[in-house]
Amino acid sequence: MVDALIQGLASASAFAYALYQYAVLQTRIKTATEGWLDMIAADFFGTALMRSANQSDASFRARIILSLFRERATRNAITRVLTDLTGRAPIIIEPQRPADTGAYGAPNSGYGVAGAYGSILLPFQAFVQAYRPASSGIPYIAGYGSPPGGYSAPSRAAYAALSQSTGAVTDADLYTAVDSVKPIGTIVWMSISS
Repeated sequence: MVDALIQGLASASAFAYALYQYAVLQTRIKTATEGWLDMIAADFFGTALMRSANQSDASFRARIILSLFRERATRNAITRVLTDLTGRAPIIIEPQRPADTGAYGAPNSGYGVAGAYGSILLPFQAFVQAYRPASSGIPYIAGYGSPPGGYSAPSRAAYAALSQSTGAVTDADLYTAVDSVKPIGTIVWMSISS
């Protein structure tokens, strides 16, 4: 009888201690798991940083930490966030920056030469040419003009939808990323191409 009583108290204490250890792990980003990691992201970023479908805790944790310590409010911040998302560096032109637009008598400018026009009438503005990520298509679906696909023949050809593409970065993701790192009070005009 005494053994059962002591064993019951020990089991309850062991459960309480395990729960305490689990709770301690959830108080730090580096050790938080599951829904607690989602709550941490919501606390810091609101709805701007959500877990992707089937994203692991380790991957989501890395995104949270990257977003917390990401460079902001600089030209390089825009370049880095777009390069991280797409793997392709954007072209950024600031109309008031002579390094982007050139100047009369400068070695980096001249009529009939590729480049951008500058203007002092466009303060605190930038033009960003962003690129969508290079895509390999939809897995296991043959494209038009490829040998595995053909009409009236056993093949891997099919009508496809964008929903079949996994892990795609949307245009909205690119706009949101730039908006999250651009300086407050500036206007960034974006053009997105493939």
